[in-house]
Amino acid sequence: MTQTIFMVGARGAGKTTIGKALAQALGYRFIDTDLFMQQSLQSSVADIVAREGWDGFRLRESMALQTVTAPKTVVATGGGAVLSHENRTFMCNHGLVVYLQASANVLAERLAEDPEDAQRPSLTGKPIVEEMLDVLASREALYQEVAHHVLDATQRPEDVVEQILQILADEKVK
Repeated sequence: MTQTIFMVGARGAGKTTIGKALAQALGYRFIDTDLFMQQSLQSSVADIVAREGWDGFRLRESMALQTVTAPKTVVATGGGAVLSHENRTFMCNHGLVVYLQASANVLAERLAEDPEDAQRPSLTGKPIVEEMLDVLASREALYQEVAHHVLDATQRPEDVVEQILQILADEKVK
């Protein structure tokens, strides 16, 4: 199994943390699509959104997703990558999609602890817990639709990585 592994979930779910650890355990490359866009455009997500609007950002996100998809790669997608039907279809057809699921309260707590995530522009202008509730309400069905596997992202990252490695081992046997 040398496919691309896509990590999907809301901001703060652990896509980057778990994705990096998983890539290391598998000897795969790790790519975060947000970081990839920031580096290739020399702009922060906030700057891209300010310049091109969310639609422009989402278009660039789709292009980045397709650009970084390669065998033996773990890809941490942006939280909103699932909003595009094209992206959902692309991920399902080009790899294994793992949804890291966590409650709005857990996500808000993590985002409050990690100021780096605070540089993302607010999607709703609401306090973070309310925003995460809104985001999950609008995206949960999409995360579920695209996911080959749904994992509890409130566990320790090492435990989640272990579960993914077990899933990959089980699929190899089939």
